[in-house]
Amino acid sequence: MTYQLCVEPLGETIEVEEGQTILDACLRAGVYLPHACGHGLCGTCKIDVLEGEVEHRDASSFALMDFERDEGKTLACVATLAADTVIEADLDDEPDAEHHPVRDYHATVARVERLAGDILGLWLALDDGPLAFQAGQYVMLEVPGIAGPRAFSIASPPSQAGEIELHIRLVPGGKATGWLHENAREGLKLKFAGPYGRFHVRRSANLSKLFLAGGSGLSSPQSMILDLLEKGETGPILLVHGARDAAGLYHADIFRALEEAHANFAYLPVVSGEDASWQGARGFVHEAIERRFGGRFDGQQAYLCGPPPMIDACITTLMRGRLFERQIFHEKFLTPADAAQARSPLFKRI
Repeated sequence: MTYQLCVEPLGETIEVEEGQTILDACLRAGVYLPHACGHGLCGTCKIDVLEGEVEHRDASSFALMDFERDEGKTLACVATLAADTVIEADLDDEPDAEHHPVRDYHATVARVERLAGDILGLWLALDDGPLAFQAGQYVMLEVPGIAGPRAFSIASPPSQAGEIELHIRLVPGGKATGWLHENAREGLKLKFAGPYGRFHVRRSANLSKLFLAGGSGLSSPQSMILDLLEKGETGPILLVHGARDAAGLYHADIFRALEEAHANFAYLPVVSGEDASWQGARGFVHEAIERRFGGRFDGQQAYLCGPPPMIDACITTLMRGRLFERQIFHEKFLTPADAAQARSPLFKRI
């Protein structure tokens, strides 16, 4: 059985399968709804039900309170339809956003490379044709024998849509990343869905681009920077990549080559731990940018990707230096354990 879902204020009507969540149906139809955790815990995907009937399912009573249910609100990431329905969502006007429907893909591992001690590089050749995506987006990868897909950012640029690059950090105790680190090999068949996410470059702002990455958080910035340079971006671009030691600064050769080839691109690697062999910048990413810019970030547009403590420290530093929410963008992958803290009570995006 299928139901008709009308999404306002777009006025667009899509089909929703019985048991399919509102969010999944919209993303697969190319209609973007704001979301974050995907577990019914953070409230980012809260929408108004104007007509029809929905099942709230696993919506947290914290993210969707009883009075909000009574007022006709629900969480798109877990809610399903029980009748033809009309919803209204708070949709941002994103002039630089591309709209790519989510699809299911089959892929074959074409290459495996140890990028750093705890980071594995996977190159997946797509068996179902190229993946259309916007630089900065991610896929949900199914890991054999592990329940639930895992999110991994695409590190390759959209121009290489027939084969995508993923950076897999070994999460302590993580079943999915542990399996991939132990078993990934050339020829392995994998499945994923994508593209997901709203982490992309806002080129129309015409500001200097500041990319801040920690560890395997390099993946999205790598895709975005390669895409920008391929498209002839001439404005200043700076990548700051932080790691505990020099060995963690993987793909440094790629970015040094880009620095040589493009006068508008600069690469600043920084090491936070004790590494006697390292002769470059030391400290954390937020300390490196404070030194680089003298604590003032006027005219910048910042894109952050990495562990939550790094992102939080960088946001604090940027805002102290007079860069505010409208020019700070980041992507966080959230588990049920931390999804309840996905949204700041003060800011819309941060």
